[in-house]
Amino acid sequence: MNPHKKLLIIGFVWPEPQSSAAGGRMMQLISLLQADGFDITFASPAQDSDFMVDLAEYGVTKAAIALNSSSFDAFIIDLDPDVVLFDRFMIEEQFGWRVAENCPRAIRLLDTEDLHCLRTARQKAFKENRTFQLHDLLVEEVAKREIASILRCDLSLIISGFEMNLLQEVFKIDPALLFYLPFLVDEISEEDLEKLPSFEERSNFVFIGNFLHEPNWNTVQYLKETIWPLIRKDFPEAVLDVYGAYPSQKVLQLHQPKNGFYINGRAADATEVVKNARVVLAPIRFGAGLKGKLLEAMQCGTPSVTSTTGAEAMHADWHWNGFITDDVQEFSKKAIALYQDEKIWKQAQQNGIEIIRNCYQKDSFSGKLLDVIHSLIKDPEAHRLHNFMGSLLQHHTLKSTKYMAKWIEAKNNN
Repeated sequence: MNPHKKLLIIGFVWPEPQSSAAGGRMMQLISLLQADGFDITFASPAQDSDFMVDLAEYGVTKAAIALNSSSFDAFIIDLDPDVVLFDRFMIEEQFGWRVAENCPRAIRLLDTEDLHCLRTARQKAFKENRTFQLHDLLVEEVAKREIASILRCDLSLIISGFEMNLLQEVFKIDPALLFYLPFLVDEISEEDLEKLPSFEERSNFVFIGNFLHEPNWNTVQYLKETIWPLIRKDFPEAVLDVYGAYPSQKVLQLHQPKNGFYINGRAADATEVVKNARVVLAPIRFGAGLKGKLLEAMQCGTPSVTSTTGAEAMHADWHWNGFITDDVQEFSKKAIALYQDEKIWKQAQQNGIEIIRNCYQKDSFSGKLLDVIHSLIKDPEAHRLHNFMGSLLQHHTLKSTKYMAKWIEAKNNN
C-alpha cells in the first residue's frame, strides 16, 4: 500500500466507460491505483458530457482545467502530485512541459490508449487502396509527435504486444520506458459461465462500437455494403443489430429493417446487448491497440467473427473465440456456421474464456505495474539519467511549446 501519494490524471475527455473501451480502460487504471492508496484527481479541458461517470462516486476529485493558460501552473503547484498520468499523447504535448517545469520530481506516465500513429498510417494506406507497410510509420507526422511524447515521459503504458514490439524494433525505444498493460479483467468462474444465456436463449448478430471512432464507422459501412448481403443470401432470416454511441445522420441512414439491418444507436447496457446476442461481427479493416468490443464479447460468452486487424495482439497463441478471416465469402460462411451450429458455437465460447484466463488477468499485471511506479517515485533521477533522448526532447519542447503557449495565452487575453 502507498498511502498519501497523490496522482493527477489529465484526461483528453471525461471517462465514459459505457461509450468506449478507452473509458473502460481509464476506470480500470483508476481502480488499480486507488486500491494502492493513491489520492486521485482527474482533470480535463474537455466539456462535461451527458454520459461521463460521476467521479465523486468513485472517490475521485474532478477538476476543470484550461488549455494554454498559466492557471494550470498554479493548479499543479498547489496539488503537488507524486505521479501525473497523461491520457493520450496530445494531452502530454499540451501539459507535459508545464508539469516538468512546475513539479519536476513528479513521475510522468503516458497511457497511449493505442498507438495513434499506427491507426493513422493504416487508415491512410486503406484510403489510398494500398497495403500498409511498417516504414509508413517513419514518414507519418503523428508518429514523430507520439514517439517524442513517449520519450519525454518516464513510462508509457502500451496496450498491445504488437505495439510493444513495434516501438522497440521500428522506433528503437528503450524497453525501460515501456510497460505492457492490456485490458485488465477478473477471472471468469464456472458459476459466472452458468449464469450466461445459453445458445438457444440468444438471437441475432451484433456489432457495437463508438461512432466517433473512424474504424467503427468504416466497419459498419463494410458490413452493410459487402458482408451483410452475402449473409442474407444464404440465411434470409438473419438479423444484425448495430449499436454505438454518438451515431451521426449518415450512420442512422443505414437502418434497413426489411433487410434485417438495424441501427439502434447507443446501448443502454452494452453488456446486456452482447450477452443476449449469439454472434458478434467485427470485420475491422484498420485500427490499432486492442479491441474492447471483442474482449467484451468473450466476457459475455459471445463468439465473434473478425479480421486479422481486429484480432491483432488479442489472443497470443490461443484459439480464437470464433473465426478470423479477411475474405468476405469466408467471413459470411463462418458467421452463419457459428450462428447455426451449437457445437461450433460452444467451442468458440470456451476458447474465449481461455483467452481471458491467459491474457487479461488483472493479477498478472497490476502488481508489476505498481512496483515499477513505486520504484520511479523513489528515485526518478536514476531512471531519467538513462533517457538522454527524453531529456533532450524535454529541453527543446519546454522552450518551443512554452513560448507558443504563452503567445496563445497573451493573444486570448487581449
